[in-house]
Amino acid sequence: MKTLVVVLGSTGVGKTELSLQIAEHFKTPIINADSRQIFAELPIGTAAPTPEQQRRVVHYFVGNHHIQDYYSASMFERDVMFLLQNHLFQTSDIALMSGGSMMYIDVVCKGIDDIPTVDTETRRLMKGRLAKEGLPALVEELRLLDPEHYEIVDKNNPRRIVHALEICHMTGKPYSSFRTNTQKNRPFRILKIGLNRPREELYERINQRVILMMQMGLEKEARNVYPQKGLNALNTVGYKELFNYFDGNIDEDEAVRQIQSNSRRYMRKQLTWFKKDNSIQWFNPENSKEIINYIDTSI
Repeated sequence: MKTLVVVLGSTGVGKTELSLQIAEHFKTPIINADSRQIFAELPIGTAAPTPEQQRRVVHYFVGNHHIQDYYSASMFERDVMFLLQNHLFQTSDIALMSGGSMMYIDVVCKGIDDIPTVDTETRRLMKGRLAKEGLPALVEELRLLDPEHYEIVDKNNPRRIVHALEICHMTGKPYSSFRTNTQKNRPFRILKIGLNRPREELYERINQRVILMMQMGLEKEARNVYPQKGLNALNTVGYKELFNYFDGNIDEDEAVRQIQSNSRRYMRKQLTWFKKDNSIQWFNPENSKEIINYIDTSI
């Protein structure tokens, strides 16, 4: 039976190198499941696979969009399912997906509700309202239009607030009425490999990675996209903090400290999400032979 191997884990844990080793062993490409590595302008800050790594193994969904492009989890589900069924599983019994974006992984493994696609005019109007009225006003409107979704939505995330209101206004129905959370059956097996390390080791790896990113040119990368800082793609750890530095609100050292702190916070959020999934088999990424052997004996 066809099998999709999913390598997942928090930021900084070491998914990239291990995925390369697995891909080379099974002679399969890598499907990237990182929602920010898809943007061509952000290779350093998103720790995207380098050109050398992409020469080692073919990668899909790396640098294939631009920051001004609209792209969603439902579009990712559509694109990955097409790739698997029409290409990768045509020539191999195994495919590999790797990443840390919780929603992107979930939509491929479980599916996503069939929520209507927002039309261009509604998106334009809601974007204008967010800029003019501010997020608190839209949060209050969502409370009135869809109290059920209001209770669970991240009220500090403008993208999610705006999207819920777009659906409310476009359909005349609450956004929550479209969310059934029904898991879809997939025509292939899914084998999930979770990567983790001791917490203090993860913290240190994240701290050092941020320093390395700065040495590699993260500040220049952020300055190049700074004129478009209002885009949702740039509401991302590493860029938000540097934009605050460019605005003169903090110094560079404080920006680096905040990137490190917010990266560690995101790491904890990822692990909390993944730990709820009992189908994940956990490993230390240093144990590559053990992991490859586990995959070999499981497929």
